[in-house]
Amino acid sequence: MSKLALYGGTPVLKENPEHLFHWPIVNDAMRKAQLDVLEAGNMSGNDITAKFEEEFAKWQHVKYALAHNTGTNSLLAAMYGVGLGPGDELICPSITYWASCTAALGLGATVVFCDICEKDLQIDPASFEAHITPRTKAVMVVHYMAHPADMDKIMAIARKHGIKVIEDVSHAQGGHYKGKMLGTFGDVAGMSLMSGKSFAIGEGGMMVTNDPEIYRRAIRFGHYERINQVYSDEEIAGTNIIPFGGQKFRMHQISSAMGIEQLKKYDAEIAEIDKAMKYFWKGIEDVKGLRMIYPDDPGSDKSGWYASRFGYDPEVFGGVSNTVFAKALAAEVQGQFCAQCNFPLHHSEVFYTVDIFGHGRPTAALNLPKGVDPRALTGKLPVADTINSRLLGEPWFKHFEPDLIDRYVEAVHKVAENYRELLVEKGDDARSGNVALTHRKK
Repeated sequence: MSKLALYGGTPVLKENPEHLFHWPIVNDAMRKAQLDVLEAGNMSGNDITAKFEEEFAKWQHVKYALAHNTGTNSLLAAMYGVGLGPGDELICPSITYWASCTAALGLGATVVFCDICEKDLQIDPASFEAHITPRTKAVMVVHYMAHPADMDKIMAIARKHGIKVIEDVSHAQGGHYKGKMLGTFGDVAGMSLMSGKSFAIGEGGMMVTNDPEIYRRAIRFGHYERINQVYSDEEIAGTNIIPFGGQKFRMHQISSAMGIEQLKKYDAEIAEIDKAMKYFWKGIEDVKGLRMIYPDDPGSDKSGWYASRFGYDPEVFGGVSNTVFAKALAAEVQGQFCAQCNFPLHHSEVFYTVDIFGHGRPTAALNLPKGVDPRALTGKLPVADTINSRLLGEPWFKHFEPDLIDRYVEAVHKVAENYRELLVEKGDDARSGNVALTHRKK
């Protein structure tokens, strides 16, 4: 093939077909729904949000859905809902966005990180179980980058040890594990619905559960105007409707209106994404050194393919780092390819030595028994430490347009066949094993 575009060759695509990647897809019904809220001056009510919750719960096949202003707060409410508090430990995979677990520190709990499986980037059940202590209250199961976690093994371990299961579905709304929707396996789930996600409503989050007490506790924590809907006068006597969290987590009703309309078209949109992504992979499945990350189980999927990654073996390409390989791919098609995933959270001092609230000692250790070191509770996580050198991010096609997708397939083949040109790259990120870590929004 011709010279790589990175070094002056002709790129496969000279212009970026932005429509192929633009998200979310906005229709007239969404525009009208937003305008109706604005014209009615009903941005801070609850009637539209209640309707969104009802329809979301039906779609999710759960009893309760509770809308929040952010996905982060939906996860915080889930933590509070299961009773996570001072002296408790929350186990969480290290490779995820910080919102999956950091709020636990504000509840007085300690975050203990476990490793992931390189095969699918999901929480490693064996590592999860190895990190359980008598103080473990809950596990945060992140369905990371659209791929479902191994819920059979996770649930078996959790039930064996009496541990609450929280699912973070922020990357996989509408996804399935063995035919059952993600977010319906554990005790409770939370998810982000911000504009970059597969299920995008602008900004917001949703907590879902089948447990009425978790639902009630979550309302009591951050939804003051709804407390008397789920608590009797006797139960709130003396406290009135003051939220125990001292927060207001109400969803903006423009977001709720967006959500109602998204539910009507979301399944069809992610079906088209799935078709486009699988077509792309059919075109590059013969490229050695690249590995599609997709669930093997019948009935499991990567709903929406949010932030999807695939495996990269630098040894096949002469040791060229994924950072350089991604740069070469991006040069051929004006972007869309990237390298790596989230920063390993177990390397952040926030979870070990930082005194967040001015107690005079590290927040993570504040409620642990004397002599217990939060860092030692996590220990070594070999996959999390190295995974960022062995991944690439694929283009996130929103439409099935084979003629255009074929150009991205061509770009992958071109770079793979001419990888030796990349061996001239210098600098810290030129060879595998020394790569910069990236951060992603949730």
